[in-house]
Amino acid sequence: MKLLGISGTILGAKTSASVNQLMEMVKEKHPSTETELLDLKDYKLEFMDGRPLEEYNEGTRKLITKIKEADAFIIGSPVYQASIPGPLKNLFDMLHPDTFRGKVTGLVVNGGSQKHHLVMEYHLRPILSYFRAYIPPNNVFLHTSEFNEENKVTDGEMVKRMEKLAEEIGNMAKL
Repeated sequence: MKLLGISGTILGAKTSASVNQLMEMVKEKHPSTETELLDLKDYKLEFMDGRPLEEYNEGTRKLITKIKEADAFIIGSPVYQASIPGPLKNLFDMLHPDTFRGKVTGLVVNGGSQKHHLVMEYHLRPILSYFRAYIPPNNVFLHTSEFNEENKVTDGEMVKRMEKLAEEIGNMAKL
């Protein structure tokens, strides 16, 4: 089984670090799971304009192919202006509506204000519901203060929540 972590931003390090940390927790519980971090900042994702996929650049095609081939996901997103970042929304716009159908998709969101903890519920969950993804109930919002200097989540309560989400992802996806 292939678990793909998607860091849905082209800025900063906390989002990719939290997705990676969560993937490591899943791998610890389910060692046979193949994991890969897909960090949007590593790809030259073109702006979606309705062309057929084969007309986009190699980075965009490679990104979409990796997503199509995955069995389960962890999607990470920072909160910008009370919403998900444009690159992540652009990526969602490029995907076929069946891409996440029946696939477990855990969410980890980070932001600088506790006021934004519902972005996951009001922005990401509706998009993934449209895609017919299976979304675990215990997704995680991380405040900037819950990361250490190396961008690792060290807050005890948040680590427990991440471990619970890792367990749910593994069990739901039958990794």
